[in-house]
This record gives sequence, C-alpha cells and structure tokens, in this order.
Amino acid sequence: MSDYRDSIAEVIFDESRISAAIEEMAAAIASDFSREPILVVGVLKGALFVFTDLVRAIARQPNGPSDLSVETIWASSYGNATRSSGEVQLRKDVASSLRGQNVLLVDDIVDNGLTMQYLRELLVQRAPARLRTAALLEKPERRLVNVRLDYVGLRCPNAFVVGYGLDYRELYRNLPIIARLKPESFAPEN
Repeated sequence: MSDYRDSIAEVIFDESRISAAIEEMAAAIASDFSREPILVVGVLKGALFVFTDLVRAIARQPNGPSDLSVETIWASSYGNATRSSGEVQLRKDVASSLRGQNVLLVDDIVDNGLTMQYLRELLVQRAPARLRTAALLEKPERRLVNVRLDYVGLRCPNAFVVGYGLDYRELYRNLPIIARLKPESFAPEN
C-alpha cells in the first residue's frame, strides 16, 4: 500500500479533536460512576483505540470509579463492505459474568444502530446492575433503530470514514485521525 495520505480525501477529525472528545466522555463517565466499580466492555475490532484511550482517560479522572476492569466482545455487521449487511455477527462473547456489575459498553461508531442494539439487548440479559453505552462517533441520519447512547464523543457526517480503529478491508485502523477516503481507494463491491 502506498502512503495512506494518498488515499485520504478529507480529514474529518484530527488527533486533537479526537483526544478532546475522549477526555469529555471520560469526565462524564467518571462523574456518573464516581466511587463505584465499573466494567468497561470494548467492541472489537473497531473500538480498540477508543476503548483503550477512554479507559485510560477515565482512570485519570479525580473522583472516578473505585475500580475499573476491562473486557471485550467482538461483533460486526460490516465484513469487508462499506455498508452494513444488516445482520450482526457475534464472534467473541465476554468471558466475565456481568451479573450485578456496572457495565459500560464502548463502540467506535454507531450509524444504523443495529450492532449497538444487538449488544445492548444481549448484555441486558446478563443482569448487570447498570448498563450504559458509549461511542466515539455517531451518525444519527443513518439510524435504522432507536438505540440509546449515554455518551457520544462526536457527531460524524454521513460518509464512510476510516482511522482511529475504523477500517476499510482491515486497512487504515492505525491512523491517528478520522478521515474520508477518496472514491478511487475503494474496490468494487459485489
């Protein structure tokens, strides 16, 4: 692959804006879970970066959670396409019991809402004391289902974006920015 900058049409959010959004979310979460234990569940693979940075930011907050533990779950509705298939696939479930725990579910982006709705319903069945949801990005105009988001970092334009965990065919996740790709960067979809 050539230099990623050759593929970028537009930087939507730069590193400083992403960092500021993470810090704002962390402050709100720490306030809501002040001096209480919390289990933060990150949705793989996309939320890997936001999950890690958010957990660290929460831990830095004064008067934040008394204990902070982490867990992951892997679900997707995209595969290698730029549009959701509409079918959520659970590839890895949480290993920990959620019963009686304060749980925060963290995803990278909520657009149609199907993955977040699926995971929220799945985790509610595990009887957590409290379940909250967070996403770095949301695209409200793409929403197909009404799913509650308790913490949102940034409102994203209705475009396919990559970077900071978001990928196109497993590429661009490592970018420290969130960007829109040039049309010629996409392979034809069947």
